[in-house]
Amino acid sequence: MSEIAQEEVQSPCIGVCSIDETSGYCQGCYRTVEEIKGWWDMSAPEQDKLVADLEQRQNQAISFD
Repeated sequence: MSEIAQEEVQSPCIGVCSIDETSGYCQGCYRTVEEIKGWWDMSAPEQDKLVADLEQRQNQAISFD
């Protein structure tokens, strides 16, 4: 019997939970409040896409510092 298990995407939360008022992004994981709330309701592909978007957000934030 062969089952294809959906691989779990690890939450990007790093425990630094503070929303930047200017950007609206968490200063730890770069998600919005809505993205944080909806994480467990997203499919794995949606989570993967969001993680990729977060990397871009972080890179943009670093380039503005």
